[in-house]
Amino acid sequence: MSQLAVSSTADMLSKQRQFFASGQTRSIEFRIEQLQRLKQAIRSAQPRVLKALADDLSKPSFEAYTTELSVTGEISQTLKHLKRWMKPKGVGVPLPFLPASAQIYPEPLGVVLIIGPWNYPFQLTMTPLVGAIAAGNCAIVKPSEIAPKTSEAIAELIDQTFAAEYIAAVEGGVETSQDLLSQHFDHIFFTGSTYIGKVVMEAAAKHLTPVTLELGGKSPCVVEANVNVDVTAKRIVWGKFLNAGQTCIAPDYILVNRKIKPELLTALKAALKDFYGDDPKASPDFGRIVSDKHFQRLSKLIGGHLVVGGQSDAAARYIAPTIIDQVSPEHPAMQDEIFGPLLPVLEYETLDQAIAFVNARPKPLALYFFSNSSRDQNRIQQETSSGGLCFNETITHVAISDLPFGGVGQSGLGAYHGKTSFDTFTHYKSVLKKPFWLDVPVRYPPYEGKLKWAKKLLG
Repeated sequence: MSQLAVSSTADMLSKQRQFFASGQTRSIEFRIEQLQRLKQAIRSAQPRVLKALADDLSKPSFEAYTTELSVTGEISQTLKHLKRWMKPKGVGVPLPFLPASAQIYPEPLGVVLIIGPWNYPFQLTMTPLVGAIAAGNCAIVKPSEIAPKTSEAIAELIDQTFAAEYIAAVEGGVETSQDLLSQHFDHIFFTGSTYIGKVVMEAAAKHLTPVTLELGGKSPCVVEANVNVDVTAKRIVWGKFLNAGQTCIAPDYILVNRKIKPELLTALKAALKDFYGDDPKASPDFGRIVSDKHFQRLSKLIGGHLVVGGQSDAAARYIAPTIIDQVSPEHPAMQDEIFGPLLPVLEYETLDQAIAFVNARPKPLALYFFSNSSRDQNRIQQETSSGGLCFNETITHVAISDLPFGGVGQSGLGAYHGKTSFDTFTHYKSVLKKPFWLDVPVRYPPYEGKLKWAKKLLG
């Protein structure tokens, strides 16, 4: 049971504001100590978290460790650089305003709300918390109820690691989220669907609360003819079917040059067999759909010319890795983000057509382009817009802490990871300091005869 089960959200928020006002969270020593405590708590909780992820998503231990528990690497990176991030930065002062000094002073926002998702329920809840702690904030964390075992593990970890007036976890469903969103926080960090992102933003607007929205979208995977087809297929299959396709930056569809489509489809089938065997349902390395509701939604998208897959088992919430060929833009799988193990394949004749197809749709969270041509890579970089971009790779840009991660347009608002997480939860206050020993009278009324001097000074 979470800390908030015995007290109201408003009461907890009030206590956190009091704790924040005490100034304890501002020192470098306090922040480092809390990050170290979190890191140790995560390491100690590894067996519990791995089991929870297996229960919720049938997530293989290797995937769970590399994509979820790897948040300890984010903490190490933050600890390494935090002192430098916290330093005020001096800026130049123009001649007309001298003598004076000017600084940009990083300060915490206050009390923040973090609402986590269900697909990577541990990592995508804990990583923003790392940034909130590093920036000196208090936080209330709401894990996703759709991954109940992991939500319980997160709440227990936070309860046992931090005082409730500093960091608190609250479990619950829609009503709990609505209660939290009705309160006035200093920042809200939400990861989830575009639809719920709009709800969060609407609620935040009532308090003029700034938000970070990590959403999703249909991330295209464009494949040109001049590639290593086997390597391309392996990287696409890995990125798509990781976590049974329940990844916000998974390739949502393939847009392949017509010249190599048959060869690519053959290579994709071979990669699937190499990864998961003849029967992916029996593979210990392929996960399951998170809930019956999501299973039913995905089942309705299966149809058309199936290259491979299509099998399903409602009782086990299993949907086979499925590749669908001869897909039109009107196919049901092309209407919204799939968020499951279904991969539609479309084709194009020229790169101009591929770029136009991508640009005619909402800006995606990620775009993957496979090509050996530097010229074509540059075209994709210059002529398309996406939250992130990978050449000849999928997914892995999210693992590099020094690369800001976030969407653009409908795929998200704001970013995080590494220094960007610190920035997200920080207010950069402009500070000007002047002495009393020189006070130039030209700026004060009466202004008669002074305009010529102002023009000279200000240019």
